[in-house]
Order: sequence, then C-alpha cells, then structure tokens
Amino acid sequence: MITVISPAKNLDFETPATVTQFTQPELLEHSEELIKVCRTLSPQQVGSLMKISDKLAGLNVARFSEWSQPFTVTNAKQAVLAFNGDVYTGLDASTLSTEELNYAQSHLRILSGLYGVLKPLDLMQAYRLEMGTKLENSRGKNLYEFWGSIIAEKLNEALVQAQATQLVNLASNEYFKAVDKKSLKADIITPIFKDCKNGQYKVISFYAKKARGMMARYIMEQKVTSLEELKRFDVAGYYYSEEATIKNNEPVFLRAEQN
Repeated sequence: MITVISPAKNLDFETPATVTQFTQPELLEHSEELIKVCRTLSPQQVGSLMKISDKLAGLNVARFSEWSQPFTVTNAKQAVLAFNGDVYTGLDASTLSTEELNYAQSHLRILSGLYGVLKPLDLMQAYRLEMGTKLENSRGKNLYEFWGSIIAEKLNEALVQAQATQLVNLASNEYFKAVDKKSLKADIITPIFKDCKNGQYKVISFYAKKARGMMARYIMEQKVTSLEELKRFDVAGYYYSEEATIKNNEPVFLRAEQN
C-alpha cells in the first residue's frame, strides 16, 4: 500500500530535525517554474490570491524571493518534520523509529501545491501555495492544470517500487483532486472518520485531520498491506464500523463522544 496525505499551512523550521538523513524532491524543475510565476506577484496580489492577511502575504513574498537551490540541511528541512498541522500532530513523525521512517520513505507521499509530491525525508524550503490556489501559469489557470497527470505518474512509480496495488487516500479533497484518477494504476481506499457529537456521528474536521495522521502512522508502524489489515486500526478510540460503511473502498471508523 501507498498512503498519501496533505501538507499543512503551518510550518516548523525552528525545531531542529530529529534525523540526519534526507533526500531531494524529484519535481524541483516544476517547482522552480511556479516560483518564477509567484515572484511576479505583489504582496497585495498574493494576499488577494491566497485570501491571507497583509502580514502573511509579505512573509510569503519573502519566501518566494529567498527560495533557491540547492536544498541543504542549512536552508531546508525534511518535509515530514517541517509541516506542523493537525495531520502531523497525529503522525508525530519525530518519534518514528529509523525503520519506520525508512518504510514511510517508500510507502508514504505528501501532496503539495509547490512540490507536487514529496517523500517524507525530502528537503523542502518554507512556502505557502495551496493546491486550490487559482494561480495562472503557462499550463493553465490553476495548479490542477499545472500538475496535470504528473502527480499520478509519480505515485505510479512509488506503487511499482513498493510492489503495491492499493493507495490509501488520507489527503483532503482539495489535494486528492490533483491526482489524475484515470492515470493512477491503483485501487483507491478512502477512509472516513466520524466522531459522535450530541448523539450523532459526523465528520468533525479537526478530529478527522488528526485521525488521518494517526492512521498514516499506524500503517507505517504495522506495515499494513491490505484493506482487512487497515480495518484493524484502533488508535485513540476509533474502530471500524461495518454497519456505517456503505462502500467497501470507503471504510468508516467511528469514535465515541470526546469529553
């Protein structure tokens, strides 16, 4: 199985990396093309495009300006340690063993608006460019048109290398939309996490994001290779519910109300 997750808006480049090994992103020539487009934008245009404050717009204009190759451990950080959102709280990559990180390196991929696809230990420089951004570029009017089938092709390479035929989609809709499903040579499994609130089970964004990270970690720890094994996921009170599952490839995991 190959697992995909989304990146995070929040970044942590202050905390020292807990590992020394690193790899380089494989799609940097495409990233460079996007950076050149982003460098033509004023802070006001960046703020309007990304719907962010003037302060954040200024920060990201500076990031675009400072972005440069080659990536080293002094100007970049391993992606799985640099992202700092709810998914990554659940994943808690800094506490994975060397063996688990090595497994993740061949079985986990992070989708990215700027980098396309990242392996966990790929170095990356700070950025903000969400996949849904309507950034006009030489290939179209947004990032979905820019990436086309490139991301799916990279995932296909990972599937072949891992001798896998299934892809576990733990990414958000915004990011997984960037994967050209027609080009992808895998059965897609999309777990759904529902928490009980006021007697009803529903997807609660904060909890669901964290659960995606916890499941990604579970897959790396247990070296999960099948849907049946995935259904055994039982972290933080979640459990597989056959009754709540409507489609076999969209297994539903439930959790009792949190106090």
